[in-house]
Amino acid sequence: MATSMAAALAASLPAPQAAPTPSAPTYEAIPASMAQVIDIEAEIPITSVQLDAMVVSKIIKHAKEAPGSSAHGLLLGLDLDGTLEVSNSFPLPHHSNDEDDKSVKGVARYQAAMLRSLKEVQADDSVIGFYQGMTLGSFFNQTLVDTQAIHQEKLRHGGIVIVHDISQTARGNASFRAFRLTRAFLDAYKRNNFSATSLIDHRLTFSSILEEVPLKIRTNALVSSFLGTLSETSVPPAAQTNPALATASAAIPPSYSRLNLGIANTPRNLELIVEALDNYKTEEGNLAYLHRQIAREKAKADAYVAKRKEENASRVAAGMAPLPEEDVSRLFKIPPEPSRLESMLLLGRIDAYGKSLEETASTGLVKMYAAKGNAGN
Repeated sequence: MATSMAAALAASLPAPQAAPTPSAPTYEAIPASMAQVIDIEAEIPITSVQLDAMVVSKIIKHAKEAPGSSAHGLLLGLDLDGTLEVSNSFPLPHHSNDEDDKSVKGVARYQAAMLRSLKEVQADDSVIGFYQGMTLGSFFNQTLVDTQAIHQEKLRHGGIVIVHDISQTARGNASFRAFRLTRAFLDAYKRNNFSATSLIDHRLTFSSILEEVPLKIRTNALVSSFLGTLSETSVPPAAQTNPALATASAAIPPSYSRLNLGIANTPRNLELIVEALDNYKTEEGNLAYLHRQIAREKAKADAYVAKRKEENASRVAAGMAPLPEEDVSRLFKIPPEPSRLESMLLLGRIDAYGKSLEETASTGLVKMYAAKGNAGN
């Protein structure tokens, strides 16, 4: 009876249905109007860089607060129709040189945590380069070259580095320039060969290490309104009851940079030029010493080969078997040709210092003549 009841209940239940097979995901095709703008295969070369106003304010704030020229961080954004749009950035921590291993691991953890947090809030988390704060054009250094070489190998379109001149900003002129390594320099860097022959083959000089990419700054209505409110003068509430206290003030005080002769950084600029020249002279002395050492070892090897040839010739003339030829490279340790990368970087630094001095001195000279003319009147 129980069995028949169970059978009746089972018969009354709906028959189990097989689980539906999940359908394959469908992807909508990119509209024809956007096919030439959205570069999926990274085939459109980057011709310009667009910097958002918020990124500009972040970099300036970081460079002002960081000690010296240690301000550096990552740039986030995307490329669209040949333009690399930088929409966000965040600074990286600075560590002292005596904690190299710890600092590298700490920076890597911090970078991963920041990118993960940005992804969680659906913000731009695609790294497209990095920025570096510097003073008086001193961005030609080994660290910048190594970092940019890694980025150009791993990032989409190679990435860019934005250089911010702190000294120019202090004079009221926000300076931002975008660079990337040239193909010739990158090829020599991958081969780790910066000998004189390699430099000639790649046609490398200090001016062909980096190529500049046109940069433009994009602002919006919110940033313009915010800056406008900061520059507007306001009267304190106490002035309404006491007119004697009616002194206008603004978050951004008036700028009197035009009255500044602009020669405050000239002594420091000259010191940096002299220091760079001394370093270049020292580097050239080291290269000359290494070349003399290579020449001495090669002369010893050539003399040994010539002597062995004479001995074999005399043995053959006497009817004796010649001595076996030996590998000269195993007998004489001829050093490899030294790298000239540091010399090129020092020349680039001297050139950048010189151009900065030229710009500062020329502007200051014109202002001094103008001030002298007004004083005479």
